Amino acid sequence: MIKKLDVENLTHAFPEVAYDENYVIATFQIRAETRNMEKLALAVASEQATGTWIKVSGDSLDKLKKFGTKVVAIYEVPDWGADKVEDLPSLYIVQIAFPMDNFGDSIPMMLTSVFGNISAAGMLKWIDVAFPKKYIDKFQGPKFGVQGLRDLLGVQDRPLLNAMIKPNIGWTPDEGAEIFYQAAKGGVDIIKDDELLPADESYCPLEERVTKFMAKEKQVYEETGERTLYAVNITDRIEKLRDNSLRAIDKGANCLMLNVYTAGHGALQMLAEDPDINVPILAHVDFVGAYAGSSYTGISAPLVIGKLTRLAGADFQINGHPWGKFPVPFKTFYRSFKFFTQPWWHIKPMMYAASGGTTQLVVKNMVDAVGTDLILAAGGGVHGHPDGSCAGAKSMRQAIDAAVQGIDLIEYAKSHEELLRMAQMLDPDVLKNFDLLK
Repeated sequence: MIKKLDVENLTHAFPEVAYDENYVIATFQIRAETRNMEKLALAVASEQATGTWIKVSGDSLDKLKKFGTKVVAIYEVPDWGADKVEDLPSLYIVQIAFPMDNFGDSIPMMLTSVFGNISAAGMLKWIDVAFPKKYIDKFQGPKFGVQGLRDLLGVQDRPLLNAMIKPNIGWTPDEGAEIFYQAAKGGVDIIKDDELLPADESYCPLEERVTKFMAKEKQVYEETGERTLYAVNITDRIEKLRDNSLRAIDKGANCLMLNVYTAGHGALQMLAEDPDINVPILAHVDFVGAYAGSSYTGISAPLVIGKLTRLAGADFQINGHPWGKFPVPFKTFYRSFKFFTQPWWHIKPMMYAASGGTTQLVVKNMVDAVGTDLILAAGGGVHGHPDGSCAGAKSMRQAIDAAVQGIDLIEYAKSHEELLRMAQMLDPDVLKNFDLLK
């Protein structure tokens, strides 16, 4: 059978195909024992487009030309020659180009098209995706982003401070409002519901909670001149999300929170692009470990929490860090921060909220690592202070001030009682450095 080059090369291209054609290029890591990686890569590519395991009557060359994928790169790591000695299956990096016509501007369909069935295909991990500008132009991204959050709060020159209401659940609106007041008065910029708090249950109704919290926000502003955002959890059944959001905003809510990895990126995009929802959206990271917890399967953390969630429209997102109670590798923390914030045409940077065991003792580590355009998210670090939440918030702000000014934390604590008390509780050996306390 005669096969000309235009047919023989129909399923292959260079990565440059993304520059002037309508393709999105996904990068995969595959560990497999195979003598023909080309065949395996083509099978992976075909499975996510027009192909199946057997030729079907409706298939055609025209369909393949318009909707078919292309293998654009295969790299073996290392690039083994005749001197291969390793017994493990080879590790490959494979890039596949997907026509944009296959999924349009729907993030759920993009996820389905790029990684749907093959996500269960063994040791295969989706590690990155490159979108052409014509694809990104279909999306709005964050409405506020880093600078928008700063402008709302009137804070331009330091990391922001976030705290969640503790305990996680079980409190009434009145109890929560008092906790809110104490934390906000102490200097917390953003206070959020815990991700475990249902949006609207009888023991803590959404509208009552928002009304009482925002009354406290107004009171704190009158007393201190500082604004506080309240990120109310609106996570619920999909058909309730918009109604929850609008009811919260009607009662004065100035920020929303969505558990993105259970509700879905499509739900986040729906809320972010709604013109009636004109407040920032906090994306909570819970459940992401089900997607990004493995070295060999799933999706890489910077891709799913950074690029995809930013594209869907989150303004800031809770995520882990290397110095917390659930330490993430430094490379994941750093690369995720870059995916949150590095230039991306018109898509605004998304603010990184470092959470999970964030204490006064590690603030400098984060500022040294990624700068001051981040959020320090502390629950126990605020509410666990021996003198209460207001003192805890003050101690976190003092730790932030020390880091920004380049002053040693222990030295700064000598003249700041709230910081000293918390540092003493976190590390009793701190006292050994203070002659004045001996």
